[in-house]
Amino acid sequence: MSSNTSTIGVTAATGTIGSIVVHLLQARGLDVRPLGRDAASGVGLDGVDALFLACGNVPEQVAFECAVIDAAQRSGVGRIVKLSARGAEIGSAIAYWHWHGLIEQHLQASGIPATVLQPGFAMTNLLGAAEHVRQQGMLFAPAGTAPIAMVDPRDVAAVAAVALTDGQHEGRTYVLTGPAAINYDQVAADLSTATGRRVGYVDIPPEAAVPALVESGLPPFAAEQIVTIFGALRGGAQSVTTDNVEVLTRSRPRSFATFAHDYAAAFASDAPARLTA
Repeated sequence: MSSNTSTIGVTAATGTIGSIVVHLLQARGLDVRPLGRDAASGVGLDGVDALFLACGNVPEQVAFECAVIDAAQRSGVGRIVKLSARGAEIGSAIAYWHWHGLIEQHLQASGIPATVLQPGFAMTNLLGAAEHVRQQGMLFAPAGTAPIAMVDPRDVAAVAAVALTDGQHEGRTYVLTGPAAINYDQVAADLSTATGRRVGYVDIPPEAAVPALVESGLPPFAAEQIVTIFGALRGGAQSVTTDNVEVLTRSRPRSFATFAHDYAAAFASDAPARLTA
């Protein structure tokens, strides 16, 4: 760990990954400063040596993150670790990946030493299907037989904690995956083992997936984006694994079987699906 990193700011500090980043850094005895939406105006950034930059996929994401970058530049923040997404690219047909591409470009132009983390499909996305698994013993997704190198957010947070405290990763972009690319049939099999009940998988045609997601409560735009992402996954966009988690953390990334075991209660009963560090 770099000895010159004394105060670390964390945006989205209550989010899936940000909350774990806070926990990991505090466990190391570091001074961690959770930052709110007013970080875009520079609030809380004075005296911050390193910054974890993250935001949910919302329409104001680009404006928020770019404003935080500008404020960090004014405040003299020495390092930024940006939570991006695998596939981030300006002009991508997937809006979320296009947004991340724009933010990455702005970050690079800022001149602030930075590390970009591009995690693939998050294992915690499956928690959105927990109710169907609990009630029907079934997974429904337009995933076909796509091999997906899913990653556990706990491993993404562990990489972020390393990058925030070690300057040797500045100027690098890391694609983060789990140890293997698996399809939804394997996901169902792992959930079956973890819960002790049979879990099946039904491949939903893309044209039927959008109305089904909207009916479940998602806004049309979000539903369309999810189906577009699954289309990219079926095309092999995230079928290749990397060893970046192990290289940076010196620990093997968690498999989906491990994730399923750790969160079995979310899929096996009507208990709330909660993410724990």
